[in-house]
Amino acid sequence: MFKDWELAEIKRWVETAGASTGELEELLGDPRAEVRQLGEMVLEHYEEICREEERLRNLCRRERELQSEGYRVIAGVDEAGRGPLAGPVVAAAVIFPPGVMLPGIRDSKTLTPARRKQLYDLICRKALACAVGVVSNEIIDECNILQATMLAMRQAVEALPVVPDFCLVDGNRLPELPCPGEAVVDADATCFVVACAGIVAKVYRDRLMEELDRRYPGYGLASHKGYATAAHLEAIRQLGPSPVHRISFKGVREVAEQSSLPSKRQESSV
Repeated sequence: MFKDWELAEIKRWVETAGASTGELEELLGDPRAEVRQLGEMVLEHYEEICREEERLRNLCRRERELQSEGYRVIAGVDEAGRGPLAGPVVAAAVIFPPGVMLPGIRDSKTLTPARRKQLYDLICRKALACAVGVVSNEIIDECNILQATMLAMRQAVEALPVVPDFCLVDGNRLPELPCPGEAVVDADATCFVVACAGIVAKVYRDRLMEELDRRYPGYGLASHKGYATAAHLEAIRQLGPSPVHRISFKGVREVAEQSSLPSKRQESSV
């Protein structure tokens, strides 16, 4: 097929039409080194696609098991923001139509911010239902971060416009849910729908922290998202805790107890 074709013609054909197994073998067996190299590139691309499909099948294994048990509407639930010194804890719940797999989905912690935002938009377009729960730093201080996280997860599930049959939740314990559920340690790295929920929760919370940075400048909330970086701890010591800092957390509590700067805690007009 390709023996009388110029290399440029072959490249255009591969880019627009792809290559079947027989055509790929012909490319790899062509006497021209440039054509064989093109065939090797096509083969590598196909192998990469196959690896990604296999990874996604493994990532969806628990969902397939639940579907075989009769559950049809399966929600994934994950949180973002348990560890920071400032801002809310956010949980997300996501449901997909059966059989939907999105390339590139993985644990949000392994993704760049730009890639998370791309996948966030894709998840929101393709999901059957998606919702978030947000629990403030004041409630975190009142009831502790574990209970606040459980509350955010429950809020996210209850906010779904579609009632799930079953929830897969990242972690080692379940919140109170309106349906059966299962807590899975590291589910954000091993369960597709939970990984999607983790991406949604992370991007949603990051955007909240960027907004809080505009309201409470000087702490760098947009850059570190409230985590205990050296610069953040120094800002707390210099400025005192803001209204969105978690007073019960080490690193904030000590400054709050000693602070003689109550005016610095008033809400910024910025």
